[in-house]
Amino acid sequence: MSLTVYGLKNCETCRKALAALDEGGHQPAFVDIRAEASLSALIPGWIAALGPAKIINRASMTWRKLSDDDKARADSPATLAPLLDEHRTLIKRPVIVSGGTVHVGWTKDVKAVLGV
Repeated sequence: MSLTVYGLKNCETCRKALAALDEGGHQPAFVDIRAEASLSALIPGWIAALGPAKIINRASMTWRKLSDDDKARADSPATLAPLLDEHRTLIKRPVIVSGGTVHVGWTKDVKAVLGV
């Protein structure tokens, strides 16, 4: 099974997910969401697969620093994708793509689905 983990190289949760996946026999590819230029093409698909409530990290420092106008953009599917592309650290991490399936976070449910 081909896995791609999208996250931040300094994110502890992303590092834990990568290590556990590697130990579980997977060889995940890692993509740093800050550096990946083509991420804007992927974000709408993640929103469609997960829903807007799951993909945005409202507990992040980035969210707290957003203006009220930018926070209002998160409520509309039409403006959420550009907002996430502009402020990539608003994306809940890690986003794990396995085939055509998208998972977010490193929870017990995600671990179970991925066999870790």
